[in-house]
Formats: sequence, structure tokens, C-alpha cells
Amino acid sequence: MSIKVVGAGLGRTGTMSLKLALERLLAAPCYHMAEVFQHPEHVPLWHQAVRGNMPDWAAMLAGYAAVVDWPAASFYAELSAAYPEAVVVLSLRDAESWWRSASATIFPATNKIGSDVRAMMLDLFGARFTSLLTDRQACIAAYEKHVATVRQTVPAGRLVEWQPSDGWAPLCAALRIPVPDEAFPHENSTDAFKSRHS
Repeated sequence: MSIKVVGAGLGRTGTMSLKLALERLLAAPCYHMAEVFQHPEHVPLWHQAVRGNMPDWAAMLAGYAAVVDWPAASFYAELSAAYPEAVVVLSLRDAESWWRSASATIFPATNKIGSDVRAMMLDLFGARFTSLLTDRQACIAAYEKHVATVRQTVPAGRLVEWQPSDGWAPLCAALRIPVPDEAFPHENSTDAFKSRHS
């Protein structure tokens, strides 16, 4: 199995809903931050990637048909080069709304996770996002820079910009898959995230 979708959207842009949707469309698992916690052996591989030493993507992602969310989203360029046939999906939301969600969920949760994952994620943020996770202005600037860079570097014919409210249609069109006759999965609201990580 090869990666068919590379998610370039950062955490809190509907990536859990996107994961579930892609698993339905591709009938195979989608790699998300949730998988990092299930595969502690991947943590040092991601940490090496942060330091510039890319893993054997095919080996690490064996069995997956897509990747979304952090940490993979910060390596969308490397992953899209490794999988040149993959569609690149940039999941989006308004920057201010994104900041409110991220600052209430993943950023404070980073202080509560295991030391190895925390060290990897903090280094990742510092290297490829911003280390100023409590600074609204710095985080919004980093978010907007990431989005702009994706738009500038991914060929238009390969890039799908997507928001959860868009549902199935843009994903299905890009993947040339019929739209399922079922509701789009909307998961992992801020309240749901907090209840899981409290």
C-alpha cells in the first residue's frame, strides 16, 4: 500500500474528521497524531526527522493510505516528494478560530504528554512552526506562514484546499471516488478534546 493523501493542514483544522473520512474513502488506515501515541517506536523517528534525518517513510507508514495532522503535516514537502502520486490536502480554518482552538487544546496538552513525545513535539514546533506556543501573534503568524508556503510550493493541480464544512465532495473529486451516501464524520471538537485529555 502506498500513501494516496498527504495532509498538509496543521492540528485543529479538522484533521480528526479528515482522518475518519479518508479511512472511509480509502478503506485503509490514516496516520494522525493519535497513531504516534499508539506507536512509541515512531517517536524517535519523528525526532530524527525534526533534526533533518528523514526516516524510511515507506517502512514507517506501511499499511497506511494517508497521513494528516502533526507531526506529518510539518513534513508535507518531504512526504509529497516521497509519494509523488499522492494528493496534498490542505485542511484550513480561519486563523483566529484556529488559534482559539489550538491554544485551548493541543498546546496546553503538550505539557501533559509523555516526555519523549513532548520533547519531539516541542522541537518540531521550534523547528517548523514556532516555539512561542502561548503567544497568539506568533502562533497566528506561524499558521499563516505555513498555509502560504503550502500554497506556494504544491502545484495547483495537486493541491486540495479543504474545510470540514466542505464535506466529502472535494476529497472525492480529487481521489476520483464516488461521494458516500452517509453523513460526513465531524469529530474532536474542542470540548471533546478537553474531556479526553483532562
